[in-house]
Amino acid sequence: MNAPFGLTADTLTLPQPYLLFLGDTVERGFAKTALGLRDWAPEKCVGELALAGAQVTTGLPPMTPAEAYAAGARALVIGVANSGGVIPQSWRASLVEALEAGLDLVAGMHTRLSDIPELCEAAARRGRRLIDIRVPPANIPVATGRKRSGKRLLTVGTDCALGKKYTALALAKAFAARGLASDFRATGQTGIMIAGGGMPMDAVVSDFEAGAAEMVSPDADPAHWDVIEGQGSLAHPAYAAVSLGLLHGSQPDVFVVCHEPGRTDMLGTAGYQVATIEEIIDLTTALGRRTNPGIRCGGVSFNTSALDDAEAQDVMQRESARLGLPVADPVRGGPAFDALVDSCLA
Repeated sequence: MNAPFGLTADTLTLPQPYLLFLGDTVERGFAKTALGLRDWAPEKCVGELALAGAQVTTGLPPMTPAEAYAAGARALVIGVANSGGVIPQSWRASLVEALEAGLDLVAGMHTRLSDIPELCEAAARRGRRLIDIRVPPANIPVATGRKRSGKRLLTVGTDCALGKKYTALALAKAFAARGLASDFRATGQTGIMIAGGGMPMDAVVSDFEAGAAEMVSPDADPAHWDVIEGQGSLAHPAYAAVSLGLLHGSQPDVFVVCHEPGRTDMLGTAGYQVATIEEIIDLTTALGRRTNPGIRCGGVSFNTSALDDAEAQDVMQRESARLGLPVADPVRGGPAFDALVDSCLA
């Protein structure tokens, strides 16, 4: 559980390097596992495999499983986190092909690799492994609500898949660069692959969500920071439950709101508009006070990947002035991100 920032996927007992599987994904947000591994563990990724109809790419060389194996890959990682975490029938021939080529399979889906008969048969025949990451530990306790020692920061969002993991990783790295004791606490499959430990929060039974969050961030030295990867959104009609359990169990002293300027509809839920930043600040503060009365917002993290630099700087400056809070894109960094770090540590 206590995987410090800087531990990469090679601390897991996972075969590497990886061929990143994108399936037939058309939504960039659903490819966050592949993109996260490309950005935070690039030395572990040799190429990508996409099916006909896919509209997302990591920018890595396209490879067949056989080509990837010849290039050194030892596992195919399902780099998609789609609605429901399913492995559709249309993917399965390619997954069997990867096993036949000598690759193990690694997935963080709700559908487990080991529950798919054709994959089990091919893995047994070829002596390959099926590795499911999204499996919580046994005997997670019900939360106690007890206040724990140490300091905690949680990333929260106006929607899903817009930068909570990237923000937490960047903040943990920035805290460490300032000489502070800090750990990145992974709560999703990609973060777990990057960090080498964590808790797949969205696979935990609802009654134990807050207890699982308490396990992720145990008692620590009073000066120590846990930077906790958020999940879902308190305003999302499908995924608010995991967000609330994580909020109550992590007891953050500080939270950072993650948002993508220009996104209007919630991911995977037609007809629901993305929550406003102010709505998430108010919800997080009101609900977070149940287990930490001192909770506060440290600022806002923008995902400006769809904007050029001038547009990004303009929207961040305008929103910072409007909100009275630092607004930064952790990937772009710079003085705005330094100000966000300062505010979180104030």
